[in-house]
Amino acid sequence: MIRDNRWIRYAIVASVALCALLGWLLVRPYLGQTNLETIISSPAPSTVNVPPGFHAELFASGLQGPRFISFGPDGALYVAERGANRIVVLVDSNRDGSADQQTTFAENLYRPHSLVYHQGDWFVGVPSGVVRLRDRDGDGLAEERQVLIDDYPTGGHSTRTVEFLPDGRMLVSVGSSCNVCDESDPRRATVMIYDGPQAGGERVFARGLRNAVGLAVHPDTGELWATNNGRDMLGDDLPPDDLYIVRDGLDYGWPRCHSGTVEDPDFGGQGACLDVPLPLVKIPAHSAPLGLVFYTGKSFPGEYHGDLFIAFHGSWNRSEPTGYKVVRLPLNGSKPRGELQDFATGWLNKATGQASGRPVGLAVGPDGALYVSDDKAGMIYRISYPGS
Repeated sequence: MIRDNRWIRYAIVASVALCALLGWLLVRPYLGQTNLETIISSPAPSTVNVPPGFHAELFASGLQGPRFISFGPDGALYVAERGANRIVVLVDSNRDGSADQQTTFAENLYRPHSLVYHQGDWFVGVPSGVVRLRDRDGDGLAEERQVLIDDYPTGGHSTRTVEFLPDGRMLVSVGSSCNVCDESDPRRATVMIYDGPQAGGERVFARGLRNAVGLAVHPDTGELWATNNGRDMLGDDLPPDDLYIVRDGLDYGWPRCHSGTVEDPDFGGQGACLDVPLPLVKIPAHSAPLGLVFYTGKSFPGEYHGDLFIAFHGSWNRSEPTGYKVVRLPLNGSKPRGELQDFATGWLNKATGQASGRPVGLAVGPDGALYVSDDKAGMIYRISYPGS
């Protein structure tokens, strides 16, 4: 009798499971596969706090580790989707502030981090170097690719950021292999420069930058600006992270000196910071400043025009988390006219110390809005100014 009851219970369970499966198959067409997958697997958007008059909304979700972003000449947003090893294109065809089309521009790219459009081609930074992508027929697919550089040392800080100077020379930032050490490869902890898009004439442009993840060229002066991530394991507040105007031929101190004034306890010593350039702005330690962009749009209020925005990815080596936000540096040309100001916050819950997202890349759209990638939640936000 006990055995018979057991088989009856098995039959009931199997029947319930079969009914559930049949019900799912019947209702699935009406639920919408994409929306249902988003509900099941995607994290909820963060509540992004912005100044009065501004509006933050979710532009895209469901991405895998989106890093740097850039608008192409077609007005679409190109995304280095590092977690998916590809470049995707997002289009807001009805201009409602949310992407309604997503296509793959190039795939099988190992952990792409940055991308920049230059003279008709896209240049993508990958751990081992730089890849050039070309869409000859305008069909939205890169049918040509050329590996320009493939011998960078990998491991450690492996993101590679590509940028171009106004004269056409190409720049690539190459982070250190470690927290603090003497490097065996002279290209580590540098910004490299090349004669042009063919990547010839390799040399060091600037050294002593531990991890200059963000590069941007000032739209008026043509100067190279960079964010730099300082070393860890010196406590909550040392050394600062930094914002530099990077000059050709200079040594910014790492590993012996940090932020122009902090002598390293292991690799420094008396006089270690002698003649080391000071940063333009010192950033709270462990904020992890990554992407930066000058506001060149027209839709923000006039006092924002020409200002710099920086994405703080957030801390790990700190007793109380910091960062996880986008800040604004008011500028008068190349000179700060104020302190760093919080612009977009909400990714960090200060009460719990938990972060729902981590800002990475920034781009100003043709619509004048500021776009922000979040590689933790796989989302992209759009911050606009519809007014009060």
